[in-house]
Amino acid sequence: MSVAAVSTFLALLALAAAFGVLVTLTFMAIDRIGLVPGVTDGIRSAVRPVALWLAFAVALTAMLGSLYFSEVAGFVPCALCWYQRIAMYPLVVILGVAAWRRDPRVAWYAGPVAAIGALISIWHIAVERIPGVPSGACSLDVPCSLIYVERFGFVTIPTMALFGFLAILTLLFVYAGRSGPEHDADPDTELEPAS
Repeated sequence: MSVAAVSTFLALLALAAAFGVLVTLTFMAIDRIGLVPGVTDGIRSAVRPVALWLAFAVALTAMLGSLYFSEVAGFVPCALCWYQRIAMYPLVVILGVAAWRRDPRVAWYAGPVAAIGALISIWHIAVERIPGVPSGACSLDVPCSLIYVERFGFVTIPTMALFGFLAILTLLFVYAGRSGPEHDADPDTELEPAS
């Protein structure tokens, strides 16, 4: 498979993740202003049972995609790319274990990591798109403003990472919601592995 084909496939996955985030936030806003009360509960009850596994899949796909870009395509990661990897890679393990254990507290420790990753991605996108934005730790050999991949006119590698982080944050929010029978259990009880 060519680098262009893999890049397009990963960009499409990133756009699907962004669409999911947008739809979820739209329904939450509609519920909040009272146009369709209870729609957020419907989303939570539908997505919550698989939310952590979906978040794990997003993190795993992002990790494998970044490894493909550096190890197969030969794109040398810049400093900001490394920082985004530092945020994404541990989420694979954290979310995988949390999904297996159905950990109700996962948002407390995975959420901040994903939020930091999202902020770094936003900064990286600004460095790519806005001339003169200071790149900080980036080197002249591998500048952070270098765009290796661009699909659909705006989807670059940091954009894919941002959409991944936002999807993880949204899925954590859906999972941590207070609706559904899964949340009626005592939060201080010992966690049991999923069977």
